[in-house]
This record gives sequence, structure tokens and C-alpha cells, in this order.
Amino acid sequence: MRNRIVGLLRVYGPQTATTLAGRLGVNTGATSYHLRQLADAGLVVEDADRGNARDRWWKAAHQGTEFDAAEMLQSEPELALGFLHGIGQTYAENMFRAIDEWQTLEPEWREATLLSDYVFHLTAAELKAMMTEVTAVLDKYRADLTAPMPEGASQVSVQLQAYRRDLG
Repeated sequence: MRNRIVGLLRVYGPQTATTLAGRLGVNTGATSYHLRQLADAGLVVEDADRGNARDRWWKAAHQGTEFDAAEMLQSEPELALGFLHGIGQTYAENMFRAIDEWQTLEPEWREATLLSDYVFHLTAAELKAMMTEVTAVLDKYRADLTAPMPEGASQVSVQLQAYRRDLG
């Protein structure tokens, strides 16, 4: 839930607990609780430019979240695994939503969409080098999500996972 809230704030900009509850299909009390927890963690902040005594507006504190998973796994393994499972679940839900909408996409968007996996034989160093190169390509296309969208553009999500597979 918290991953989804932060994601919605990053993609759609500042929102109230009520707006988020509607988007997520949960009650306002749940989103208010999670927003307070996210604020305590420094992931969301109150939007001082909006709101009044009745409505509090929240925005993402950052456009991305980075952390050292290996370090967190050493120091707080339960927290790290819970966070990573939440991310994985959010990615899977996003993919299923995209698959469900595929049929209604315009032909050019359907042809541009990719759902694939690739399997390689790599060392850890080679995988790291590959991901550095791929990330550099993605960074070329990165845009400010809060800026107006160019004409003809749509918001596009690129999910990227690279991990060692067990052969068993």
C-alpha cells in the first residue's frame, strides 16, 4: 500500500488522503495512516501550497527511491525483504493492469509495447556492467513527470528486473 501511495504521488502529483483512497479502493483512514507513516520515514511531505484546515495535501519527497539493498539485508533483513516484496507486488500489479488494457490500446501503442524476458549466462560483474549500460539508455529519456506532457506522448512505464535464476 505504501509503495503504491508513493508511486501515485510521484506520477500524479500532490493528492489528499481522500483522493488516494479513491484511486486505491480503500478507506480514507487507511490512506491517512499510511501517509503519516510515510511522512515519518521522509518519503512524503505535506504540500504547504495546497490544502486548508480540512484537507491536507501530500506530495512525494523525492522522484525516486534508492537504497543499498545489500546493506539493508545485512542490518535489517526483515525490513529489506518486506520492502522488496512490496515493490515486486506493485510491479506485478502494474504489469497485469497493462496486460488487461492491451486489447484496447491503439495499434501503434500495442506494437510499441514489449513484454519479454531474456536469459543470459553472465558473471556478477557482467550483469552489473549490463545494468549500468541499460540504465544509461533509460536516463536519456527520463523526464520531469510534473511537467506538462508533450503532445502525442503518453506516460510509459519501463519495469526492469535483473536477477540470478536458479536452474532447479
